[in-house]
Amino acid sequence: MEDAQPTAALSGQIVQLEKLDGQLIERMRHEALTAPAPWKAEYGEFQSGGWWTTSLMNASGEAGDVRIGDCTARPTALLGHMPATAGLLAELGLNYMWVRLARLEANAFLWEHRDYDELDQVERHRLHIPLHTNSSAFLVTGGTKVHMGGGRIWRLTPTYAHGVCNLLGPDRIHLIADVYADDAYTRLANRAKEPTADRLPAASEADLAERLAAARRLADLGYTGAAEQMLLRLFYSFDLPEGTAYDLIASLHTALGDSEASTRWTAAKAKLLALAS
Repeated sequence: MEDAQPTAALSGQIVQLEKLDGQLIERMRHEALTAPAPWKAEYGEFQSGGWWTTSLMNASGEAGDVRIGDCTARPTALLGHMPATAGLLAELGLNYMWVRLARLEANAFLWEHRDYDELDQVERHRLHIPLHTNSSAFLVTGGTKVHMGGGRIWRLTPTYAHGVCNLLGPDRIHLIADVYADDAYTRLANRAKEPTADRLPAASEADLAERLAAARRLADLGYTGAAEQMLLRLFYSFDLPEGTAYDLIASLHTALGDSEASTRWTAAKAKLLALAS
């Protein structure tokens, strides 16, 4: 049975911050669902498909510009259609690097990865405000899964390996703000508290061997992509050593005699987890 309680394994990787007014969240949710957002699929190597973003503040001022980078962020035209959201961002008074809406469809996954490695080495933090969610949408980090419930600001430390899924739907929509550390952020962070989390079970050697054998059967039938996704999804079911899913896929391709695919997945592990190659 899983432990549903604050857990030391999180070590501050995800925390709850300020509680927000329910009516404000409802207005922001309505804006996110109805504003003329140019949703873009980006970071395809990080996801299964079904993950879309659109920018509210960024370097260019274009809502369709969604690949984040260090900048002095300015509002996009989309934010002009979202007055409640713009009001909260202004009220928080943070030094924004980039602000996005992120939509994750049902049966969609962001695979295990780290963020920020490609950016300048300065202190920054990632804030999430859930606007539209469901109990089957959760984040996995530190061997635990956390459902980011609505009604408050959350802080994720994305330099730890993590992944996100939405198993059943409806769509999960979060406002995500990457912010630089300053006094306003420090005041917000001072109200942090550990969330309730479910510890994932450890996978035995027999568990992994069984899943690898099942993936091999799929691949032998010609469903290699489905076999890879089966192994990638293990991250959301078990507390695994970092990068285990990628290692299993590389092992699968080695067994299939495809050394090129095995090398490709080893390189993907290094890139997604920001490891030295």
